Amino acid sequence: MRPFFYKRRFIFIPLAVVAFLSLISFVVMNLWNYLLPEILHVGIINFWQAMGIFILCKILFGFGKGNRMGGGAPWMRHQMAERLKNMSPEEKEKFKERLKNGCGWDKWGKDSRHSFDSKWDNFTTETEKTAE
Repeated sequence: MRPFFYKRRFIFIPLAVVAFLSLISFVVMNLWNYLLPEILHVGIINFWQAMGIFILCKILFGFGKGNRMGGGAPWMRHQMAERLKNMSPEEKEKFKERLKNGCGWDKWGKDSRHSFDSKWDNFTTETEKTAE
């Protein structure tokens, strides 16, 4: 069963990608042509232009999950802020050390401080800033 599947995946996966891209392009084209000419008074687009718009948006805005640090969407940043707010100073130091070792901060040198370091020392959330 395995060799059969492995041979077929080279056919199935590209076809699935093309089918998915075609479906998304068709949806983008129909939504654009139905909504935007009336709202923004723009022209209608064809299938290939819709595919180009979709690919351009994916290139500019990313393909999904955001980065490993919890960035990307605002609710993810809020989640990280909540985690940091609830950490003790020792836990924050451990987290900073783990982050420095895993994210390549060593490229700035051992004695240099990155501007991001000072934000860790005086970390407050937006609600704490407004309460002060």
